[in-house]
Amino acid sequence: MRHGKKVNHLSRQTGHRKSMLANMACSLIEHKRIITTVAKAKALKQFVEPLVTKSKEDTTHNRRIVFAYIRNKYAVTELFREVAAKVGDRPGGYTRIIKLGNRLGDNADMAMIELVDFNELYNGGKKEEKKGRTRRAKKSTSTEKAPVAAAPKAEAPAQVVEDVVEETPAVEETPVAEAPAADQTPEAPADEESKEEQA
Repeated sequence: MRHGKKVNHLSRQTGHRKSMLANMACSLIEHKRIITTVAKAKALKQFVEPLVTKSKEDTTHNRRIVFAYIRNKYAVTELFREVAAKVGDRPGGYTRIIKLGNRLGDNADMAMIELVDFNELYNGGKKEEKKGRTRRAKKSTSTEKAPVAAAPKAEAPAQVVEDVVEETPAVEETPVAEAPAADQTPEAPADEESKEEQA
């Protein structure tokens, strides 16, 4: 019976499993996303998220604890410098698992695990906009923020328009636009003359 045993052994012994998770954690920190099976991605999520939490506070003790798990000084350096700077205000949930379908060879469920803050498609600027908006403070701060925010926005389009005007060559009107009008003009008197003849 395996009551209360939540650890997925991944068909490996303890040493092999720890080494594999450490290598996958190093790859995730270096490349910011990796593709693996769903079971390994879930195990890696449980392995790497406490390490990212440790990296928020850059102390010698925390560096040594993280190094004991992943055993790669370059990955530890990148974790404490780049990754910790991006996830500093996030209270948890540093990774995201996206299922990709089944692998062709053995039909295994595949997934992509990535660090959430390094994906530009999903949170490209949206996070910053949400921070500035609060319902209660909107009335009191809207008068203070409006002139400051409006001034740079008004200048930027004017510069863009001037640049566009300078770059585009002057286009002269062609007689092609007048040609249909000229064709329609003679037809109108011809119709009037035929009406007069019939009358």
